[in-house]
Amino acid sequence: MIRFSILILSFASIGLCSDYNDIERPPHSGPPYGTDYSPECALIVSRSKPYSPDHEPIKMSPGLHYISNYAPRLKRSSYYPGEGQICITYEDINRAVHEAKVRLGSYVPEEIKELSSDLPKESHISVSAEIVLEATRILAQWYDLSKETILFGLPRIDTYRTAIRDICPSFLKPVKCEISKYRTLTGMCNNLDYPSWGSARSAMVRFLPPAYADGISEPRRSADDDSELPSPRLVSFIIHQDVSERDQYITNLLMAFGQLIDHDMTFGATATNEFGDILKCCEEEDSSHPACLPIKVPRDDPFYKFFKRTCMSFVRVLAGLKPGCPLGPRGQINAISAVLDGNFIYGSSQEVCQKLRALKGGRLKTTAMYKELGLKDLLPMKTSDPDKGCERSGRPRNMFCFEAGDRRANEQLGITTLHTIFMREHNRIADYLAFANPHWDDETVFQETRRIVVAEIQHITFNEYLPVLLGREKMSKYGLDLVENDFYNGYDPKINPGMRLGFQAAAYRFGHSILPDVIERYNKYHDKIESIRLSQLLLQPYELYKPGYLDSFILGLVNQQANRMDPEVSTEVTNHLFEKPGDHFGADLASINVQRGREVGLPGYNAYREFCGLRKAKGFYDLIGTFDNKTVHRMASIYKHVDDIDLWSAGVAEYPAPGSLIGPTFACIIGEQFANLRRGDRFWYENSGWPSSLSLEQLNEVRKVKLAKLLCDNADDIQTIQLYPLLMPDHHSNPYVECRDLPAMDLSVFNDYSYKSKAKAAAAKARGA
Repeated sequence: MIRFSILILSFASIGLCSDYNDIERPPHSGPPYGTDYSPECALIVSRSKPYSPDHEPIKMSPGLHYISNYAPRLKRSSYYPGEGQICITYEDINRAVHEAKVRLGSYVPEEIKELSSDLPKESHISVSAEIVLEATRILAQWYDLSKETILFGLPRIDTYRTAIRDICPSFLKPVKCEISKYRTLTGMCNNLDYPSWGSARSAMVRFLPPAYADGISEPRRSADDDSELPSPRLVSFIIHQDVSERDQYITNLLMAFGQLIDHDMTFGATATNEFGDILKCCEEEDSSHPACLPIKVPRDDPFYKFFKRTCMSFVRVLAGLKPGCPLGPRGQINAISAVLDGNFIYGSSQEVCQKLRALKGGRLKTTAMYKELGLKDLLPMKTSDPDKGCERSGRPRNMFCFEAGDRRANEQLGITTLHTIFMREHNRIADYLAFANPHWDDETVFQETRRIVVAEIQHITFNEYLPVLLGREKMSKYGLDLVENDFYNGYDPKINPGMRLGFQAAAYRFGHSILPDVIERYNKYHDKIESIRLSQLLLQPYELYKPGYLDSFILGLVNQQANRMDPEVSTEVTNHLFEKPGDHFGADLASINVQRGREVGLPGYNAYREFCGLRKAKGFYDLIGTFDNKTVHRMASIYKHVDDIDLWSAGVAEYPAPGSLIGPTFACIIGEQFANLRRGDRFWYENSGWPSSLSLEQLNEVRKVKLAKLLCDNADDIQTIQLYPLLMPDHHSNPYVECRDLPAMDLSVFNDYSYKSKAKAAAAKARGA
């Protein structure tokens, strides 16, 4: 078989980049649209073998014969390969796009061509992405393109000079941005030069090129013989067996807060059926859906065999597009904005945000409960589409889950608790600002409050959470240390803060290893009063409706030990994930993590070791000392090649780096991602020199914010808490303290006093008149 690879490009030569996003195509710089480009080469490729008349000529795809009936103006170039070269013209690309549309039968929604404050739906963007992906597949078939050309050549083509420009969503084309004091909800225009970087609905980005089996979309296969990798369920059972051990130092709050932050940065939206329901890929009606990639369960599975389950449903993340809609391998949509902007509170669209706002006094909507007991409000009830993202089987019809900025707010009760805390924090600050600044309208109070709350989230994440997770050495290595008494000067508009797939689909799922078997409740004296199975609280947050329970769950989060970071994962989520009432089995989170990594094209663990500057393993037993001996033997028993090892499975199994909760590979990926989130965020709370920037006085007040104080301020009646609630209380190093003794942020520094001076001046002028 003859393969074509890249020979010539009209710009920089291609090689493996430290960040795969470096190869994105440059902005369109050609003549105006409508110019006839058909004779021009979009890309020149060379044969891997010298050209010979004995080789068969390139055959037209059958679609080319009938597509011309619909596009008579598009004529095939007369160029024919010679001297070992071939020209892929813009006309060829147009033909591929037309054939892709015919094959898929796709109607491109008009919504994607409109530019408004809200972005198109993920499903609409995915239609265009699938067409571009199919066009890539067609070109690869026509020209028998090498994986190198698919990875590094096709994405360089200026698609604005092709029919792709007509199906490329408007927000991924050049957009004129205005410099504003406040962030957009979508994350658009954070970067003035690359407006969609880090925005909702844009494609996630990568540290390393994807490792698709076909170079385009098919999940990774074995490096040994190109066979299928072991079933994710087999990997789960062999490597991630549950032998629960508690961590001596960290609390369950670290797991819950980490998940909350994850939901502020990333959501890989998956395909649904025509009614908007989750696909059931193991059932006949959905099994043939192209987004289905069900997980095979071995017939002799020690758990599922009792329920005669040989299939676990799994749905692929919707295909996404990068700026300019380049050709090339499959991308994945991030449904929410990637930067730390509190979108789990406010949403990533105007539509969601408006539903959550009270539209009075800058406040968010709430559900008033037990006012007579002096208890604070809960999140608003989820009365629209009440069954989505919620398990209501066997519940009264008037029993609802909760509504928040992120659709996963009810995923597990710990995160619902924190959603409630941050909603209350917003309203606490809004009430103060509205009272202190009576000249502000609802919109101003809301936006100013949002600006403060986002600064709090960023500060707590970098000041308290990341140091525990990564350790001080890694914080310094990746440039994550906060400035103490000045502004931060590290903003770089050339840094893309977008979500890296190695982070989203593997490294930041480390928290699944520390999930406990039970969720504990504690009273205000820090005594345990109840343990509830974790699986009974997934998608079922109804305990929060009981008076006093929110406080008891907060105190549970800060007093309960998390599970130890290791390859073992609780059976509550490997056998009972999202188990329906009455059933005795659910899904397997570890299997899902492994399958997710493969379907989004993550290279194996060894590739990320090399990326992170670690020694690449030549064989399984090179990893002794990186993992415990038992894990190395288990990996060698199911994988054919050391390069086959899945990133997530290996990452949670690494021995922790010095001073860190996690191993060096995950520390590298997580450290790099958070560094990008800080350096690439124009609205970062420490930045100066922008209309959005805080004054130094305001910034120094934000620096006083502590997670412990935020929990105290917004609980109903918590009196004492340890100073560092992500760590277990200790009489000497982390004692319980009175909430009233914790430092507090002085909100008066955010008041607008200018109106008073203006009023005085106006009054003086009036008296003078």
